[in-house]
Amino acid sequence: MKPEPTPRQRLLTRGSWSEARRIAGVLRRETVGGILLIIAAAVALVWANSPWSASYEALREFHIGPSALHLNLSLSEWAADGLLAIFFFVVGLELKREFVAGDLRDPRRAALPVVAAVGGMVVPALIYVAINSSGGGLNGWAIPTATDIAFALAVLAVLNTHLPTALRTFLLTLAVVDDLLAVTVIAVFYTSSLDFRFLALAVVPLVLFAVAVQRRITTPWLLIPLALVTWWLVHWSGVHATVAGVLLGFTVPVLAGRGESDSDSGLAHRLEHLIRPLSAGFAVPVFAFFAAGVTIGGLSGLTNSLGERVTLGIMAGLVVGKLVGITATTFLTAKLTRAELDDELSWVDVAGVALLGGIGFTVSLLVGELAFVGDPLHGDNVRIGVLFGTLVAAALAAVVLHTRNRAYRAVAEAESRDEDGDGIPDVYQRPNPPA
Repeated sequence: MKPEPTPRQRLLTRGSWSEARRIAGVLRRETVGGILLIIAAAVALVWANSPWSASYEALREFHIGPSALHLNLSLSEWAADGLLAIFFFVVGLELKREFVAGDLRDPRRAALPVVAAVGGMVVPALIYVAINSSGGGLNGWAIPTATDIAFALAVLAVLNTHLPTALRTFLLTLAVVDDLLAVTVIAVFYTSSLDFRFLALAVVPLVLFAVAVQRRITTPWLLIPLALVTWWLVHWSGVHATVAGVLLGFTVPVLAGRGESDSDSGLAHRLEHLIRPLSAGFAVPVFAFFAAGVTIGGLSGLTNSLGERVTLGIMAGLVVGKLVGITATTFLTAKLTRAELDDELSWVDVAGVALLGGIGFTVSLLVGELAFVGDPLHGDNVRIGVLFGTLVAAALAAVVLHTRNRAYRAVAEAESRDEDGDGIPDVYQRPNPPA
């Protein structure tokens, strides 16, 4: 009697029905935010290259806030240091949930997005360094390492592609890990000066915030002041203030407490549901508006900028580096673990997702501002490199994924079929092969 064949390992999995619904909800909200982000960036570009460009620059550089509290910042600095802290708070909530109740809690399932995210950061950084080994732009090595999930999802929305759940889950988890690595890079490599006194003082309101949320205290008049004081002290310490957002998000409990039926009733889920629209619909688009406006200076100015090492390094890193880094590490993971793609998927699909990973708009612009503070020439080259690199990556992803849209529609139909009418698609009620 022949032994039963060992079930093949699945490289990309769609997860459970509850996880698929949660991811679908997150992607819908981020898609709207991505569209607003694109609109805000387009308005900034048009304004910065119009006869009224001086008024745009004056608006960006308009300072407001008390100097005595180290908070007399320009509007563009308020957007980068303040509003993006809201975005990174949501990132912290998402990271906490992934590590506690999502894909990253299982080392086997976490291995692929973690390795792919690392590959998708290391290879772009190496390409940038190789191009900028001389010329004074080396400090921007981390610019092409980021992935903007909102922008990527907006591209998918425009394409109207039915990306399979397994690929959407992979893209979202990859972006979450990418955000964690990005904020680590910001904290470690782009902190020019550090005042340990204020950093130590920031621990006090952070701990009080943590105690409050662990006790399920959700009173805004308590949590918001504690969060603001934490942000202010981290900002004054010299560490970029967005790090405070991630740390605050990490403190929020994910699992349901007493009287709560499941993790969807947990405080992290409720806060994310409340704050994500503010982040995606306001904070990130406003940051994009202030960060993306660059005066191109006509065709000659654009040509000159595209020939600069910083611009070339960013574009090559976002397009080639992300494609090679994510695809190659995913392929190596498959070979080392003897895992296979589903029958309905191909390596072209992985390459398409890798190209979406090259859409590195928001965090790339933030890192560019930190890398070249007080350097307007390199700052303009960063904006042009990020904009053009993102657009090229988006265009290539659109071509690759559009060619597979017929296959994606077939998968989407199978994933939505509910023949027994119980409200749960049948595909989620079959046992999955091991991941």
